[in-house]
Amino acid sequence: MSRARCLIVDDEAPAREELRFLLRGFDDVQVVGEATDAEEALVLLRSIPYDVVLLDIRMPGGTGLEVAAALRTLPRPPAVVFTTAYPDHAVAAFDLAAADYLVKPFDRERLRRALDRALGDGPDEDDPRPTPPPPVHEPLRRIPVQLGDRTVFVDQADVVYASAARGYSSLKLASDRVLVNASLADLERRLPRFFRAHRSHLVNLDHVRELVPDYRGNLVLVMDDHQASRIEVSRRQARELRRLLRL
Repeated sequence: MSRARCLIVDDEAPAREELRFLLRGFDDVQVVGEATDAEEALVLLRSIPYDVVLLDIRMPGGTGLEVAAALRTLPRPPAVVFTTAYPDHAVAAFDLAAADYLVKPFDRERLRRALDRALGDGPDEDDPRPTPPPPVHEPLRRIPVQLGDRTVFVDQADVVYASAARGYSSLKLASDRVLVNASLADLERRLPRFFRAHRSHLVNLDHVRELVPDYRGNLVLVMDDHQASRIEVSRRQARELRRLLRL
């Protein structure tokens, strides 16, 4: 069995050594590099095909979020697991399709679950087999969001798109993001006007401003939020989107 190639990115030597220690018990993962800052990480990630990167948030030369965003331009980007002492960047991390977000300190069992999510990365986009239809659920007009000790309700019409890492979803509004304790699959079953553009993005078709090709010829949805967010459409879903939009 081939072992997944892993890069550890952290500016603190004790943190890198702790990750190496935790990973020694995993036969399916091999640490093949370390980086201490964002620049060094990007050089390695653009030179060697890694399967997963364990990425700190705050470090010299740029943030882990910036590294993760840059990885999206690679032909086959590695899965990203954030390992950080700062819990306040989880929404932004999930918006970058991170596989998981671990807050230090964490144990080997928690790291194992994160790696399983990262390396298990869902169905193959090129798999021609049809996906069985999901069970029918009551449509959800308003989505409950927990904010501290309050629960607020977001109208589904105000959600531009949802993005996810396993078990959580980030809802993008016109100029804000909120995190909900629901998987993307849960939301997909209950939001009928939303389209699964990619395994990590569910878009509100009422908020699509443009449909454009990217440099590889793939379809990209330009949304009407303040940032004009761009959501790539998977090859599998492009045909269904054209059917829905009668293109």
